[in-house]
Amino acid sequence: MVEAAEASLEAGGINQLSLRRLARDLGVTAPALYAYVADKRDLLAAIATRHFARLAARFDAVDAVDPLDRLRGLSRAYIDHALESPALFHLMFRYPPVPVAGADVFPPAAVAFDAAMQATVAAVASGQLAVADPLLASMTLWSAVHGVAEVLLLGISPDRAAADALVTSVIETVLAGQVAPAVG
Repeated sequence: MVEAAEASLEAGGINQLSLRRLARDLGVTAPALYAYVADKRDLLAAIATRHFARLAARFDAVDAVDPLDRLRGLSRAYIDHALESPALFHLMFRYPPVPVAGADVFPPAAVAFDAAMQATVAAVASGQLAVADPLLASMTLWSAVHGVAEVLLLGISPDRAAADALVTSVIETVLAGQVAPAVG
């Protein structure tokens, strides 16, 4: 059901997604869907959760030992994730997963952010970043990278080379502002 809803969302946007239409597409009655979701908002939150899980998996696939290279790789993975599925990317932030009271669950959104945060903490611990607050440093980089993703989704960049140059420029500029000065 979630896969079909994702496909509908990608094809027509959030306003075109309805539980009745989804039920019809799946060959079931609309009330049958309510055994799985409470309402459309619940379905959208499930889709967002699934998409954050995909982002976390993409982050896990970043294979860089050097902390700064890992931050660069995570930043690029984030932008690639946004460009791969714009409708789902925007949905992630409209319906972010929330913890369930009394459940031992770490939402995928928190898992994805934790991966980036741990890379920042490692860069600070290694002496590569000179920041007092790794959380602030992580949020700063995320804000910049999220902004680049949004700009690229607007289609402002003329081609892939220009887009890549913008991504590199933003990542390197933010990191340069946080890199520990060379000694000696």
